Amino acid sequence: MKTRTLAAAALALLLSACSSSAPAPERRAVAKKVDPAAVVADVRATGEHGHELEVQPLRDPQVEDLRLQAQTLEAAGKLKPAGAALDQALAITPEDPDLLQWKAELALLRRAWQEAETLANQSFERGPKLGGLCRRNWATIAHAREHRGASDAAAVARRQVASCTVAPPVRM
Repeated sequence: MKTRTLAAAALALLLSACSSSAPAPERRAVAKKVDPAAVVADVRATGEHGHELEVQPLRDPQVEDLRLQAQTLEAAGKLKPAGAALDQALAITPEDPDLLQWKAELALLRRAWQEAETLANQSFERGPKLGGLCRRNWATIAHAREHRGASDAAAVARRQVASCTVAPPVRM
């Protein structure tokens, strides 16, 4: 009889330990793996979604050579030299919003979130505020904010992407 009472008490003690009212330990948020190449691919794809007519100014041949050089270097994964080529191009045409956006995308590839947002903002301010470049600007800003942990601000930037697309005129 004493053994049964002891077993029941041990069982009760064991069950009470399992049903402790202490709060469960907090689980740490697992940081999402960031693939910067996928982020930049998304930004560039966002710029291609529209159907509007985009007018591009004639480019200085020297700037065009530097753009091609930067494109080749970026494709080879040489981000610093690609950025240096874009810096040289920006020295020739400092207000070029497309070059600023490209630098912002290189900053995304380097995980330099604040720099990417700053450059995309500069590009937006100097750019047409419509069309593909505008969508790329806001997509870059959204990604940069998201990866810095500013989810609400990122959501605001994502909503701005839609304002960059202008519906074509109705033709009858």
